[in-house]
Amino acid sequence: MQDWRVFSKKADFTAVGSRFNIDPVVARIIRNRDIIGDEAIDKFLNGTITDLYSPNLMKDLTKSVKILSDSIRSGEQIRIIGDYDVDGICSIYILFKGLKSLGAVVDYDIPDRVTDGYGINENLIKKAWQDGVKVILTCDNGIAAVEQIAYAKELGMKVIVTDHHDLQYVDDADGRKYLLPMADAVVNPKQPDCPYPYKMLCGAGVAYKLISMMCDSEKFIPYAAIATVGDIVDLTDENRIIVKTGLSMLKEIKDPGLCALMQVNGIDKAAISTYHIGFVIGPCLNASGRLDTAKRALELLLTEDEDSAYGYAEELKALNEERKKLTSESVLQAFEIMERDNINENPIPVIYLPDCHESIAGIVAGRIKDAIYKPVIVVTDSENGLKGSARSIDGVNIFEKIMECSELLTRFGGHAMAAGLSLSKENLDLFRTGINAECKLTEKDFVRTIWIDVPLPVEYLNENLVKELELLAPFGKANPKPVFADKGFILQNVRPIGKNSEYTRMTLQKPGGIRIAAVGFFPYDELYEAAGAGQKVSVTYYPEIDEFRGESHLQICVTGYRIEEGIS
Repeated sequence: MQDWRVFSKKADFTAVGSRFNIDPVVARIIRNRDIIGDEAIDKFLNGTITDLYSPNLMKDLTKSVKILSDSIRSGEQIRIIGDYDVDGICSIYILFKGLKSLGAVVDYDIPDRVTDGYGINENLIKKAWQDGVKVILTCDNGIAAVEQIAYAKELGMKVIVTDHHDLQYVDDADGRKYLLPMADAVVNPKQPDCPYPYKMLCGAGVAYKLISMMCDSEKFIPYAAIATVGDIVDLTDENRIIVKTGLSMLKEIKDPGLCALMQVNGIDKAAISTYHIGFVIGPCLNASGRLDTAKRALELLLTEDEDSAYGYAEELKALNEERKKLTSESVLQAFEIMERDNINENPIPVIYLPDCHESIAGIVAGRIKDAIYKPVIVVTDSENGLKGSARSIDGVNIFEKIMECSELLTRFGGHAMAAGLSLSKENLDLFRTGINAECKLTEKDFVRTIWIDVPLPVEYLNENLVKELELLAPFGKANPKPVFADKGFILQNVRPIGKNSEYTRMTLQKPGGIRIAAVGFFPYDELYEAAGAGQKVSVTYYPEIDEFRGESHLQICVTGYRIEEGIS
């Protein structure tokens, strides 16, 4: 079920358009993204890396630089411990290459998803100590590793935590108390007393901030951009600048690893977008940590040999194909279990899939969440009990929901939209009951709201406007592609397209008026069941220019439809 709503935020769009030489439609969309005031609009449209905030503003960053600089001068061994996803891999790359360029004695380690689980642990710490490591530098993890970092300190090592995840806390009579590791330095802009003005950096964004205080860091922006898109953080403010700049640099990049990965996946560097990062590059890098070892992805990024790069790239592509197959099988099994056990009736379905590879539990949870539009937790067997991955919907902070059942868990961490957890098998039913018991979610919370930027009749579309919409890119979380809407269309020439008929091509005709070509990102069968040819529909859409054999014409991508209904 969808609830279509039109943004009604006010401004003088004609005046804004005139000042910035943009169409009033584009000005209205910028206002819908809560970009207010000439300075903010200019930064949104024209921001560059010179507009990034000073890293000095981030709590403990200067302290971290001093610890690392002293260690480099004295020849102490530094070990970076990151996460096994695309954000962690890019974070390690940025820190390793940056510190190496300064002459540091530095190496890295990455937890194994199955044997180690998420983040730094006692085994990795003990191994570092046995290897003579003096300084542990975490990235994209560590903020929740209170006991583990205490152990590292007991062994006499210095520890720097760089992370971006939400802080764990306890509420008592004196208020909320945040639980922080007793590291030598803790760098995380989400700390309540951190004055850094932007809180939504990913792990690699924080790593980039650290290394930018120590060496020439501009060459690392493409890796921070890949992580920012891959970790699905907000594409606002600094993140927007990092991704926009990173995409521009990726078009010219010469690094063998990324070039090979793009080539084996058929990506044209000149046309690279957030889509290619989010749905091709990111999943390939993630696949190594899911089904093999994330070190393989890091080897791809670090190699300077083109032949080796192509070998690694082909391996990652094959792993990603295998990941897709396993995901599809687990999603089907999950829906069967939900139907059999009536799990979908719960506000927060907790689905136990014992045979699901734990590395894809989060993807499976995300697919089910998208289908039923509820927060979903998928739990599977692991070597030490059960592991779960949660994915949430707008308006439901799944991290806080899980916090309410923390006494049943052995480990957990994450943020509002995604989280991970571990628990013993005997606590599974208690956890499922507990997370749903005090849940105040109602049916209204499970209605997907589609926000329409502009109810724009297709008669007003032209190629100049469509090209100008690209000023709003890069698109992603918190800066989605604009949504337009129009009504009163008659469906014509409806036919399936795509390898498995997963898309629909059609013509939309207004009675006595305009005809426009359209592509729908939904199966032909779904549309034809709901509305055959000749049916009147309203649609949400995004306009584009379709180029074919040297000719171009306007068409619209239909993102949603309603039968014989207008727009409220």
